[in-house]
Amino acid sequence: MSFAGDEEFAKLLVRQDDVDLETAALELARDVNPSLDFAATLTWFDQRAAELAAPVARANDEQDLLESLAGCLSGRHGLTGSAEAFGSAAGSFLPDVIATGHGIPISLSLVYIAVAKRLRIPLEGVASPIHFLCRLDAPSGPLFLDAFSSGRVMELDECLNWLSDLSGLARQRLLPTLGPARPRQIIQRMLNNLKAIYIDQDSWKPALPVQQRLTLLEPTSYAQRRDLALVTLKAGHPDRALGMLQSCAKTAPSDDLVVLEKLIDQARVALAAWN
Repeated sequence: MSFAGDEEFAKLLVRQDDVDLETAALELARDVNPSLDFAATLTWFDQRAAELAAPVARANDEQDLLESLAGCLSGRHGLTGSAEAFGSAAGSFLPDVIATGHGIPISLSLVYIAVAKRLRIPLEGVASPIHFLCRLDAPSGPLFLDAFSSGRVMELDECLNWLSDLSGLARQRLLPTLGPARPRQIIQRMLNNLKAIYIDQDSWKPALPVQQRLTLLEPTSYAQRRDLALVTLKAGHPDRALGMLQSCAKTAPSDDLVVLEKLIDQARVALAAWN
């Protein structure tokens, strides 16, 4: 369980905030495509920033800046959300999002943030419930951009009403969630999205590095260690899973213990078949 070559992920493990989010996201995509060329995606970001240099220079205010970004990325290059993207790991991976034009809120937001960074626009991610957003602070108050909805821009009041309708949560509960998200929080959210997709599809082999990363980020979490043991077994590694399962069983709550004992038996049976 080592990601020694992933420099940005390594920063997250020691809780640094000076993380290059686009590179950290590409490190996740490289788990399923070891030969992934980061340069192609980074060059695409550079090209979009070059296209936007003149419109950004002419912008009168932050609203204009965000509308220029949306006009380029969604209008000219077709980046937008799709329901299908939620059921596919490709919807989380930046190279696939750029290639297909479709993604989920968090991956599309990272594309906007990457291009904005090159234009010195301090666009930040917002880990709001249900739906990830971007935020840009303006003198009149924060503006929120929904990359999934073709770059729709909202002021705070409109954003709170929309999120309340979407999530069923009260405005006062949503307000604290609309601050800038830290890089660690963003990458964990991406990993949890991928984990849910892979488990739903019984895709255990690609789920394994995802769960390994989550466990490294939360090494003291019983739930993450339990899930790592389970995914390791399902991915075809009973030899590694057995010790993990036995360790989890020592501290498992009673409602988990019966399931863990069955998994331990499964691991032993699988190992016996190897001999």
